[in-house]
Amino acid sequence: MNTTIVWVTIAIYVLILVAIGIVAGRKSKSIADFTVGGRNAGAWLSALSYGTAYFSAVMFVGYAGKTGLSFGMWGILAGIGNAVFGSLLAWAVLARRTRDVSARLKIKTMPDYFEKRYNSKGLKTFAAVVIFIFLIPYSASVYSGLASIAQVLLGIDDTVFLIIIAVLAVLLVILGGYLVQARADFVQGIVMMIGVFLLLVFIIRCDRVGGIEGLKQYAQSAEGLPKLNGTQWVSLMATVLMTSFGTWGLPQMIQKYFGIKDDKQAKRGIVISTFFAFLIAGGGYFIGSLCHKYYTVGKDMPEPADFIVPNMLKDSSLPNILLGIIIILLLSASVSTLCSITISASTTLSIDLVAEKAKKRPDDAKLKNYTRIFALLFIILSYVVANTRTPILDMMSYSWGIISGSFLAPYVLSLYYKKLNKTGAWAGVLTGFCIAIIPAGCKVLNLCGVEAQTVTKLMAQGPHYACAAMIASIIVCLAVSAVTQRKENADEYEFFYNGVVENE
Repeated sequence: MNTTIVWVTIAIYVLILVAIGIVAGRKSKSIADFTVGGRNAGAWLSALSYGTAYFSAVMFVGYAGKTGLSFGMWGILAGIGNAVFGSLLAWAVLARRTRDVSARLKIKTMPDYFEKRYNSKGLKTFAAVVIFIFLIPYSASVYSGLASIAQVLLGIDDTVFLIIIAVLAVLLVILGGYLVQARADFVQGIVMMIGVFLLLVFIIRCDRVGGIEGLKQYAQSAEGLPKLNGTQWVSLMATVLMTSFGTWGLPQMIQKYFGIKDDKQAKRGIVISTFFAFLIAGGGYFIGSLCHKYYTVGKDMPEPADFIVPNMLKDSSLPNILLGIIIILLLSASVSTLCSITISASTTLSIDLVAEKAKKRPDDAKLKNYTRIFALLFIILSYVVANTRTPILDMMSYSWGIISGSFLAPYVLSLYYKKLNKTGAWAGVLTGFCIAIIPAGCKVLNLCGVEAQTVTKLMAQGPHYACAAMIASIIVCLAVSAVTQRKENADEYEFFYNGVVENE
């Protein structure tokens, strides 16, 4: 492999992103520009920004390889679920209503949303702290995905590569926040679509797969479409549901709806985001599902599972220029996700904690500076966690499980159900949090030297607990709201549904 071509391709990509950052960053003047892009994003910008925040090296490397290893071509169901539930249904159910309320009430962050809906500063503070802390494992999982790419495809020390990515993510965030990120995401989304399409064509045609006939034979084999037992089906469905519905409660995804220009653009975004997800997620999981076509378990199957897809790409005899494009694809997906996560995490601290607790509210310039400092801190902490060498799937499931398990119910239900009250919201949040934190807590115990069988087993069941947390939280939210309902509740939250805030 001629790495010179690959490195030149990467260098061009980095220069383009820096140029976008400098040009778009000049337009970022207020904290609203920094967090929601001035609420002026069109359908393509919003949808591609959503998609690139959704899919990163975590999916391409971690989940695609793991599901392919465990379930063969059944793993493609995860990609279909991501497109149908995580994109199509999510945009249809959430985008327009979220855009409307966030624009009317000038909401900039998810904790701010909770304060305005439930009249609770305590819930706002709790959400800000949980989001900042538990987005770190997700960010770390992105770094881990890129580490395997660096080692296998580029043959370099992953530390150097990850530092480059961290610096690039910091630059895009510091230069202008959402405005810069959304424009960079548009370019990166186009690269991802072209890259995945070309990758699918070359992977199917390569000698290891053997074209359409090879795929047919593989689908008829015990490795291609294995007979799954009940436990395996539960594990697969947990992965599908967590990676699809988990996006419904993640602040970095919800924030994409805040920046949509108008209702018309929100409707168009449904189609664009769904197409993007079918191509990217469907393609990514499809490639991972072919791993048994390349390797034999117990013989030459790469270990850990995070290294399966990088080795598949290496062994597919791809042209150097295409390999460069594929690496750019993975970089694009990962940098976009890192920027989205970092902006969401850092703005919750600066806007929802620092500005809230200060005796005198800081002006926009100070808030932007605080946000940049927290962004730098967040990326450093993410890098540290990435070096614990926790499997990618586990880190992501801890993060998505705790955040979506806690906040999906009070967010989604409040868009449609006016009788949901503060007591019900708190009950749902705490229920989801307590359930979803169990695997993460077991992981911490394991890192401290506890190797009991129960601890080891539980720390690997993040997707199961994430799904349980989301479902339980919804049930508890509705049940407690019904039990504690008061007559005045109908009017107590009326401003959230009909009020208007004039100043941004």
